Amino acid sequence: MLPLAFSQLAVAQSTQSITNPTSVLSIFLSLLVVVAVIFALAYIMRRFNVTAMGSGQMKVAASMVVGTKEKIMVIQVGDEQHLIGITSHNISHLSKLDKNLDIPVKGMVRATGDKLSSADAFKQKLVEAMAGKLNPNIEKKNTKEGAKDA
Repeated sequence: MLPLAFSQLAVAQSTQSITNPTSVLSIFLSLLVVVAVIFALAYIMRRFNVTAMGSGQMKVAASMVVGTKEKIMVIQVGDEQHLIGITSHNISHLSKLDKNLDIPVKGMVRATGDKLSSADAFKQKLVEAMAGKLNPNIEKKNTKEGAKDA
C-alpha cells in the first residue's frame, strides 16, 4: 500500500510541474534558445561560405564576389585552371588560364612539407600559440633564425 501511495504522489507532482507556468515558460525559452542557435549556425555557415570540400580532381583555386549574386571563380580541373562567371541563373566559362595560379595548401608542415590532417594541423597551431604565450622569446628566436637563414 505504501509504494502505491508514493507512485501516486510522484505522478501528481509530475503533472503539476507541467502545468506550472514557470515550468512551461522554462521549456519554451529552452526551445527558443535551441532554435536560435540553429539559425545562428546556419547564418554563420552561409556568411563564411562553409561547404564540404571534396578531395577529387576539381578544386576552387580562387573566388571573388563581383555583385550581390555574381562571382568570378578560378577552378582547377586536373592540371588545368579555368575562369568561370557565376550568376544566380547561369554559369559561364570565360577562359582557360595559360599560367596556373598558385593554390596555397593548408595543413602543410613548414620544415618537411608533409601533409597533416586537419586535427594535426590544429594541434600544431595550438602548440605554437601556447609556446608563444608561455615563452614570448620563442617567437623572437624563430624570427631571428628565419632572418639569418634568408
